[in-house]
Amino acid sequence: MTRPPVRTGSAGAAGAVHFSLLGPLTARRNGRELPLGPRKQRLVLATLLARPNTPVPVDVLTDAVWPDDPPRTARKNLQVYISAARALLGPAGDGGADRLVHGCGGYHLRIAEGELDTLRFGSLARAGRAAAGRGDVAGAARLLREALDLWEGPPLHDLRDSSGVAEEADRLEARCLTVYEDWAEAEIELGRAAVAVDGLRDLVERHPLRERLRAAWMNSLHQSGRQAEALAVYDDYRQLMARELGLEPSPAMAALYRSMLGRGREARRPAVSRRTPAPVALPAGTGAFTGRREELRGLLDVLGGGEERVVVVSGPGGAGKSALAVRAAHLLADPFPDGRVHVRVRREDGTARGRAEVLAELGRWCGIAEARTEIPATAVGAEVPATAGALAVLAEAWQEWQARHRALVVLDDVPDEASVRGLLPRSGKCAVLVTARGQLPGLAPVHRIALPAPADSEALELLGKLIGAGRLRTDPAAALRIVRACGGLPLAVEVSGMRLAVLRHLPLAEYADRLDDPSAALDELVAGDVSVRHRIASGWRDLAEPDRWVLGRLAGLADDGCFTLDRATVALGCGERAAIRAVESLIDAGAVTSPAGEVTAHAALYEVPRLLCLFAREQEVTAAGEREATGRQGAAGDRGGAPAVALSPG
Repeated sequence: MTRPPVRTGSAGAAGAVHFSLLGPLTARRNGRELPLGPRKQRLVLATLLARPNTPVPVDVLTDAVWPDDPPRTARKNLQVYISAARALLGPAGDGGADRLVHGCGGYHLRIAEGELDTLRFGSLARAGRAAAGRGDVAGAARLLREALDLWEGPPLHDLRDSSGVAEEADRLEARCLTVYEDWAEAEIELGRAAVAVDGLRDLVERHPLRERLRAAWMNSLHQSGRQAEALAVYDDYRQLMARELGLEPSPAMAALYRSMLGRGREARRPAVSRRTPAPVALPAGTGAFTGRREELRGLLDVLGGGEERVVVVSGPGGAGKSALAVRAAHLLADPFPDGRVHVRVRREDGTARGRAEVLAELGRWCGIAEARTEIPATAVGAEVPATAGALAVLAEAWQEWQARHRALVVLDDVPDEASVRGLLPRSGKCAVLVTARGQLPGLAPVHRIALPAPADSEALELLGKLIGAGRLRTDPAAALRIVRACGGLPLAVEVSGMRLAVLRHLPLAEYADRLDDPSAALDELVAGDVSVRHRIASGWRDLAEPDRWVLGRLAGLADDGCFTLDRATVALGCGERAAIRAVESLIDAGAVTSPAGEVTAHAALYEVPRLLCLFAREQEVTAAGEREATGRQGAAGDRGGAPAVALSPG
């Protein structure tokens, strides 16, 4: 796309720099592209620009540059990159003050709308939607097209190997897609469908399950006199939905298809209506999403039918909770015309975000004025608590917004009940989809869906998507050993597939042997910056110290991680009632399941998932080594270093 001339900075700032995130990260001064330095420096700059005029915590910048294991010199290196960014940015227009300042909330980048394409994009999109709301469809189409002219391709596609930057890039792309849909529907309404046909086709190929895009493509083809092609678009979509999800197209799409049968060429408004004020902030779905058909159908039925306002999807880390929730949210556009928003309740390092920070993000997405005017900037980074009054005002504004709208909010990776209790709707038709490792028993009333380990067939299907069905067929027995060694955990199967896709020379049987070795399995389950051990360790840190001790003891009971209540009482050195309470606590935390699928403390057989079992045993070995090194003996050594945990004989 050709970028229109943009005024940058304040009046007279002829040498100001203009930054672009809607494509590769670039900086231009007077039309000339500037060098942005090495990759780590560009990651810092991209993270700051993705959150303009908002404090960015140091931890967020560190995670963007060193997602796994920051070096000891990380802070010093970060200061070097920040200094380079200051030199590139130059002073702000108001009296030459620094535009990149450090405060208790992190680094705060002050940047004007004309200096950053994402700010200009948002301003034009809002103006276009406002014009549409006034009935000025031509003005809306012009403004939305001007916004789209800033879009030069997948945002930050040159830096997406950083998970933190990739998350911001996905959100930017989702906004761009929504604006494209708004613009295409405006052109169709004006009878100018031909200008949108080719662009819609390209985007549908990249986002085949995005229903609103496909509906606009059907309408543009139909209005252009290409009825057979329009009907074929629907048929392809119907087959794709059946093959991938076991579902039918939405009633709105089906009605659009029926309305086109037997019609001649005529301009018509899209059956899937323009949702002018609706925020859509969802991560892009993963192409490797497989299985979970019953759980997905259940989610769509419960949320789409308006039966429940709060749904909790629980399961251990890596079970695919987030992928399932995002897939469902993408498919629930019609039941929630006022928006669908995804918010992570943890940071990348696994620590919980403050309620003020989460509320402020929800408020910004949904246009709640209190999200900017009442919460102090330092509170948004969750390093300084918001004042009680400001937080109460924003919380009440959020409840009022939910009461007036019909939107879907995905609160992802929730650590505990307190993190979300004030965010759930008290009234109205908004729905909240919560994902959590534990079952959050303190939330009631809610609809619960527990994700068990997928069946072998689903795990093999996922592995085949990543390494190719042909390679899977070369040694199906070894492929089955791989997914079973992963305990069926989707994250572990996905990591195995990513490793094997790169290591084309590695026989499946040899990799299966590596995973079968308890001492090496977790070391093998690493692909680039994705580590299964890192994910399990995050869940381990969530457990209370007594639960960790109990889990370590239970993990040593059997090679397959299975145990009975009788064996648990012996291993824990307590009575049956105390053992039941200990097992129930781990069930609530998602660390213990029943192979039969019945997750109660009175089930005949329990199981610690294989990879969690291996990790717990590693922790036991490490703790034993530390005890030996410090010379701890006596009763503490006899108890295996047990914490003060109430496991009475009764």
